[in-house]
Amino acid sequence: MRRSYIAGNWKMNMTASEGVVLAKELVAAAAGCTAKVLIAPPFTTIPAVREVVKGTNIRIGAQNMSDSESGAHTGEISVLMLKDLGLDAVILGHSERRMIYGEKDAFINRKVKLALAHDLEVILCVGETLEEREAGTVEEVVKTQLVGGLEGLSKEDMKQVVIAYEPVWAIGTGKTATPEDADNVHAYIRAEIEKLFDKEAADDVIIQYGGSVKPGNVKELMAKENIDGALVGGASLKSELFIPIVTYDL
Repeated sequence: MRRSYIAGNWKMNMTASEGVVLAKELVAAAAGCTAKVLIAPPFTTIPAVREVVKGTNIRIGAQNMSDSESGAHTGEISVLMLKDLGLDAVILGHSERRMIYGEKDAFINRKVKLALAHDLEVILCVGETLEEREAGTVEEVVKTQLVGGLEGLSKEDMKQVVIAYEPVWAIGTGKTATPEDADNVHAYIRAEIEKLFDKEAADDVIIQYGGSVKPGNVKELMAKENIDGALVGGASLKSELFIPIVTYDL
């Protein structure tokens, strides 16, 4: 049985001191929750937050990483640096990386393979824009991103991969795909995973939903058969919003 998985992506928010305050509140409130929980602070905030969550049920991850282990890549962060910080996971292929910074599937795939080679869990993001949804190409877009991001991976690799479906038009807009619409895309992703690997891999893979998840809709989303968790953006920055999401089933 798949265990629910809630991840908070802080994006370019939270100084170290601010992150410590939020992390302490989260640790205290989420001690008894049944969901797997991860937070992804900005790189500069990670060391301070890591000390707060050490030894608790809160895991910590990165928001991105380079496709190279080291070298002349000014401004980049390598997988070796993430491992040195003791991180558990990395978010790759986020729509903002795709849309703003032009990251393509092949580039993201190199990052996925590198992260897995160093035993980091990968949260691979896929999702369509509003224009693509209105054009009726949701499945085509999601399949392209999924197949491209998972190129060359084995069934064994998939044990360390989480898929996050994030419709771009619902991120930070207050708009949310209906639970039915979201579940339909999640079911499609699961079916594609079965084609790429096998039914066991498809049944086991965790698929999160990301797109204006909030306390008022998390239970309805999580009640759907194929929605296994949430990748939370803005709501993960305030304890009064993120804690009810993390503890939705208590």
